[in-house]
Amino acid sequence: MTQVPASAAGGSGAPGAKPVRGGKLGAAAMDQASLWNVANLLTMIRLLLVPGFVMLLLANGGYDPAWRSFAWAAFAIAMITDLFDGHLARTYNLVTDFGKIADPIADKAIMGAALICLSWLGDLPWWVTLVILGRELGITLLRFWVIRYGVIPASRGGKMKTLAQGTAVGMYVLALTGPLATLRFWVMAVAVVLTVVTGLDYVKQAVVLRRRGMAEAAVAPGTAGTSEAVVAAEAYEVSEVAAAPQGAAAPQGSDGSDVAETSEAGEPGAAK
Repeated sequence: MTQVPASAAGGSGAPGAKPVRGGKLGAAAMDQASLWNVANLLTMIRLLLVPGFVMLLLANGGYDPAWRSFAWAAFAIAMITDLFDGHLARTYNLVTDFGKIADPIADKAIMGAALICLSWLGDLPWWVTLVILGRELGITLLRFWVIRYGVIPASRGGKMKTLAQGTAVGMYVLALTGPLATLRFWVMAVAVVLTVVTGLDYVKQAVVLRRRGMAEAAVAPGTAGTSEAVVAAEAYEVSEVAAAPQGAAAPQGSDGSDVAETSEAGEPGAAK
């Protein structure tokens, strides 16, 4: 009896695999459905919070303590979801191409919106905003510059920088006065220092990674070519010896010695 191919039956062809209704179209639909997982939903929520956060922060001229408290709540939710979406994606294998792109965009969008709005309101010096945003943009471009050679891993300093930035910006969003206003200044100072130091560390890692990748790319082709040439030469020599007729003179080496004698006695001229 003629069997129906697995592809025609809509299955994957793997032993024990359940066929997907609709064949390839059904499998594609299942792959697309994987985008709607918990980690990606949290990232989408964070993206949607950005315009809402800006409107709350700038409501009533931007100096209403009540509206700024609501803005702080939106900012805090965004920071908390940032902690959970990546963890969920890695723990439960929910990593998708959408998440890889959207997650860093959401992080930089909420932080950038907060810094720009605070500087526009006069609460935060513009140079602080430019230093932080310049560092984030520069590191993003740096990652693309060396992505063909490898990935720059997130460091402990980078995580501390993110925590310091989130804490400092959150304190500036709130309408704080007195000692708390002084405290937020120093927290922001720590955040700026960590931003610069970790940025320089990423630059160093990127340069080392690129040099190592370029060196490996330059050495690998030459090594592969040499190995292939040696194997080909040895194969040719063996074929010549095997093809020599009985009673015929054995092939001569470069110094006039017989190849067969050399293979049995060792190097030409060696002591027996």
